[in-house]
Amino acid sequence: MSTRTPGSRIRAAVGDPRQSGPAATPRQDAVTAALSAWLVGGLMLDAWAHSNVPELESFFTPWHGVFYTGFAATAAWILLLVWRNIRLGARGFAAVPLGYRAAVVAIPVFALSGVADWSWHTVFGIEQSIDILFSPSHLGLVAAMFIIVTAPVRSALARTELPSTLGALWPALLACGMAAALVLLFLEYGNAIVYSAGAIVWSFSTDQGPDIRRLAAGMVITNIVLLTPLLYLARYWRLPFGAALLVILPSVVLSGAETAVENLGVLIGFACGALGVDLLAQWIRPTGERRGAYQLFAIVAPLFLWSLYLGVASSSVGHPPTIVEFWTGAPVVAGMVGWLVSGVLLPRRLA
Repeated sequence: MSTRTPGSRIRAAVGDPRQSGPAATPRQDAVTAALSAWLVGGLMLDAWAHSNVPELESFFTPWHGVFYTGFAATAAWILLLVWRNIRLGARGFAAVPLGYRAAVVAIPVFALSGVADWSWHTVFGIEQSIDILFSPSHLGLVAAMFIIVTAPVRSALARTELPSTLGALWPALLACGMAAALVLLFLEYGNAIVYSAGAIVWSFSTDQGPDIRRLAAGMVITNIVLLTPLLYLARYWRLPFGAALLVILPSVVLSGAETAVENLGVLIGFACGALGVDLLAQWIRPTGERRGAYQLFAIVAPLFLWSLYLGVASSSVGHPPTIVEFWTGAPVVAGMVGWLVSGVLLPRRLA
């Protein structure tokens, strides 16, 4: 007769949490990133619907279908990776690929949040305004999504050697871009990319009222959200050409979905700005070992990006904002904020 307690049997099945699993292959991370794009794309469709379909009254919509099937495909793939390792003899924590443990935990959290979201909409209806960004069920969904889609980043960091090439790093880069888009989606009230060219020039042409404050704050928030993943990755790898585009483009696509692409000039300008940041990264070569170059990139990249943002808006309207201090100083503020972010991500070592 066995004397093992239920707790000891569970511990035996789960294994030692300090025991790491096998590393995922680059191809497996690529599949995870591609399926995550399906999931995030479904959320972008849903964001478009909430912004552009005022008669939306049902939980069961085509965009929810894309969203939840994207989750099902991503979750099934991650669990398949675990099952393959179990079939090879691994047990418990040792069966979960490196970097995927948090994603395995987030899968049931997402499922429970989805059920809670259906219940929430049944009781309280469908949100049509900014209240959608504060729904508890939506916050649960996006938090779980953030953990799931960033699995390729953690997997890449767990490898002992990974070349700094776009072919090797694109799953981690795209994962960071999708994570940034998720954050910017739920900070939509501080997203400067959704402004039209006319709104940008108008807002910076008055020193009174809420418009100038909203745009100025939005530039700071958007700058931090988009710059942080680039600087985080630059701590570990030299950024290949295309890194900034992969990190920034998901947020541009999201912003286009929210505005029904009515601010096309600003969106194109921001995408071109990402390519410019890529060129700056090749010239400056910021890495964790080159602290000066790292800090210089953190200053120059946002200075360039937001100067282009204001330049595109001014060109579209035909003139710059009337208050010179705003359109000349805002990119400088962005550069200073970038320098502060670099100090947080790459602090000076204490002697």
